[in-house]
Amino acid sequence: MSRVDKVFMRRALRLAERGRGRTSPNPMVGAVLVRDGQIIGEGFHPRAGEPHAEIMALRQAGKSARGATLYVTLEPCCHFGRTPPCTRAIIAAGVAEVHMAMLDPNPRVAGRGRAELEAAGIRTFVGELEAEARVLNETFIHWITTGRPFVIAKFAMSLDGKIATRSGDSRWITGPAAREQVHQLRDQVDAILVGVNTVIADDPQLTTRLDKDDIRHPLRVIVDSRGRIPLTAQVLDPVLPGRTMVATTEAMPIEQRRALSFRGVQVLVLPSQDGRVSLPDLLEELGRREVTSVLVEGGGTIIGTFFAQRLVDKVVAFIAPIIIGGREAPTPVGGLGVERLSQALRLERVQVEWLGSDLLVTGYPAWQEA
Repeated sequence: MSRVDKVFMRRALRLAERGRGRTSPNPMVGAVLVRDGQIIGEGFHPRAGEPHAEIMALRQAGKSARGATLYVTLEPCCHFGRTPPCTRAIIAAGVAEVHMAMLDPNPRVAGRGRAELEAAGIRTFVGELEAEARVLNETFIHWITTGRPFVIAKFAMSLDGKIATRSGDSRWITGPAAREQVHQLRDQVDAILVGVNTVIADDPQLTTRLDKDDIRHPLRVIVDSRGRIPLTAQVLDPVLPGRTMVATTEAMPIEQRRALSFRGVQVLVLPSQDGRVSLPDLLEELGRREVTSVLVEGGGTIIGTFFAQRLVDKVVAFIAPIIIGGREAPTPVGGLGVERLSQALRLERVQVEWLGSDLLVTGYPAWQEA
């Protein structure tokens, strides 16, 4: 890969990023058409059902696309979905060469797009900035290969590891910059998930609050195994933007289910596991509904269960420079925990960033084989 190839592929990756939070269940894709070292067309996929990045770039280039080189962050599709296949448009436009950051893990594509281009005499190259392309579409890749949404465990805690005081007071542990980052995360995911204890303790709305026009309010998922959610909870208010789902078991009284449904809440009855909603079954069902990413916001009980069952794919932790103290103050990850330090879950690909006076730590659990 030449330096010039990297420049154009990086441009395609930056373009793809513009679709973050809007393309699901499709991946984010950016495309750049180049002729004689000059960009003649470019585009990104804005949202599902709208033209793909390659089509946007081809339209911009027009007849100049003949003989040009296309840089695209993902292998062009070769099947009819919400839109026609991109491979046909690329071939018809007379593009001479296609550079792809990675092959599409979607079984409907998975190398077939590249093969179709090569069969038409187009030179193809794969792997330029592939690592960056995989991080860009980590949620899509996980969902399309496992059938489950990508799970992000998010929590905010004090320097001594508390998410609230002993009385349950938790507003606000972190500062404005960190809280805005949380709303940015909500704006980018398909669903927010909390346990019923969080609803009872904090009465949150779980909406996205940002100072911009195009705000996304993801699906709100409340895990309530026995039907304890108060019918007066703000999250059940039918005037809230977005949708609310309550995941429960047969233990929820039928009257409670009817009352929730009357408020426009979708009630999802799932198998139980140790008397609680089976989280693997919940994730499988969300995946079938094309929910590709879930932001688990707490509290400690539900986050602890996700960790205990190895269901967390990414960790986003905000750490505030305050000390709460006390044995009764809750921690972000509940449950029994590990017995020995050697069993502690370690994160890899860790990144640390300052947000005002708070620290943001992100990383990926390095799950060991059981």
